[in-house]
Amino acid sequence: MTQTTPASRPFLPPVPAAIAAMLSIQAGAAFAKSLFATIGPMGTTSLRLALAALVLGLIHQKALRGMKFEAWRAILPYGLVLGLMNLTFYLSVERLPLGLAVTLEFIGPLGVAVLSSRKPLDYLWALLAGLGILLISPWTPGSNVDPIGVMWALIAGVFWGLYIVMGQKVSQQASSRQIVAAGMLIACIIPFPIGVFTAGTALLEPAILLTGLAVAVLSSALPYSLEMVALKALPARTFGILMSVEPAIAAVLGMVFLKEHLNLLQWMAIVCVIGASIGSTLGSRNTTHAEVLN
Repeated sequence: MTQTTPASRPFLPPVPAAIAAMLSIQAGAAFAKSLFATIGPMGTTSLRLALAALVLGLIHQKALRGMKFEAWRAILPYGLVLGLMNLTFYLSVERLPLGLAVTLEFIGPLGVAVLSSRKPLDYLWALLAGLGILLISPWTPGSNVDPIGVMWALIAGVFWGLYIVMGQKVSQQASSRQIVAAGMLIACIIPFPIGVFTAGTALLEPAILLTGLAVAVLSSALPYSLEMVALKALPARTFGILMSVEPAIAAVLGMVFLKEHLNLLQWMAIVCVIGASIGSTLGSRNTTHAEVLN
């Protein structure tokens, strides 16, 4: 009589895994911001993407070796958008508190959710998100928000939306391991030479490399593994709702690690965007909040 062995269990239950993934991503962003004074946002982007590509390439080297030309061609635009999304996000974080940058960037996936549904109620969520943007706006009375930072965050949001749409398409032409590893490698194409030009040999300093490696692990390899645990066990709608609180997590970590304190209107803006995201997620059949490695 044969005995069956129990299936291997994940190291974390799905809900804590999803929350840990968000904490990891935003902690990585906070660590990344600490590098800006030395190598700037462009140097930080290039270092983060290069080390993340190295880590993920080593983890998924078998999947990369099995890739065909058609798969590389399909992943190319996806990877380029991923790189530009990271670059513009770090340019926004240079000028904005982390919580506000993530809130503004969240307009990307929210826009994809609303446009893909087109239910009458979704227009209400769009208006609520628009109110959140208005509350963060540099033109709000008493606001000290940098308009250039707002611009970069909104551009990063556009790239996030494109990343989601392209990710859905490319998922039909390559495995998830190939997409993650090859996409991160391609993401280096534009930011890496810019970062090397602006930061120079400072990128090779041991302390910078060590912090950059921490950023790469916290922002890429670790949250990807955690989100895979959550996605396998949770309904897509539940996962989307959990992801909707990420702007609040970013704001709290920005306050703890970077001493970035927000005013009441800015917290209200975060609540508006989170509410709009949860509302659009509840009203959709399939969530469009894709895993993003910021």
